[in-house]
Amino acid sequence: MNRAIVSLAAFAALGATAWFALRGAGVHRAAPPAAHPMAVPAGEASPASPADRIPEASLVGGPRIPVDLPPFTLTALDGRPTPIARFAGRSLILNFWATWCGPCRQEIPLLESVAKTPADHDLQVVGVAVDHRSAVVEYARRMGISYPLLVGEDDALAVAASLGVADPAFPFTVFTDAHRRIVAVYLGELQHPELQLILGVVRRVNAGTLDLAAARTEIRRGLEHLEAA
Repeated sequence: MNRAIVSLAAFAALGATAWFALRGAGVHRAAPPAAHPMAVPAGEASPASPADRIPEASLVGGPRIPVDLPPFTLTALDGRPTPIARFAGRSLILNFWATWCGPCRQEIPLLESVAKTPADHDLQVVGVAVDHRSAVVEYARRMGISYPLLVGEDDALAVAASLGVADPAFPFTVFTDAHRRIVAVYLGELQHPELQLILGVVRRVNAGTLDLAAARTEIRRGLEHLEAA
């Protein structure tokens, strides 16, 4: 069975180097192409493809990321400044994306499915659009995105840099526990098996049955297993 994961490196730890699961064709660098956004019907997501694989050698150590999610404020779709602290008390799935990024658009239905699942009431999906506000408002309206969206251009890039992702490729997703500790950073388009693996580990961290170090190790091994399957 083909999986889109290539490899995983270390996850965020104080004074340690963060590692990322990285997909080659499944990421776009932070420079929007001229192409018009492509609509993706609700409930559809792109399948994993062997073309998404990149050589192990192309991963050269990850940047450092903080243990805790740094505080930040960005603009909501209604134009109001919204601090990330507004979503306190839940684990976050913080998805960085842009309307001009194909893999970003393709993973939105998967994020929607989590946001709309009653059993996942302890999780909060938040999209961070590194894009023009007018483009995001129109795209969100057209696609019916239900989870909260925050928008910024340079401001959102500054947030990415505060997470150790100074030269971002989109999409990338930050997973926190209920105390805002960063459990994992995933670079590239999420697929259902990878998302469920990470969320399962986050839930165990929240339940107190798994510490952060063990959680990061379990995610790394689990993604490696999915890659090899």
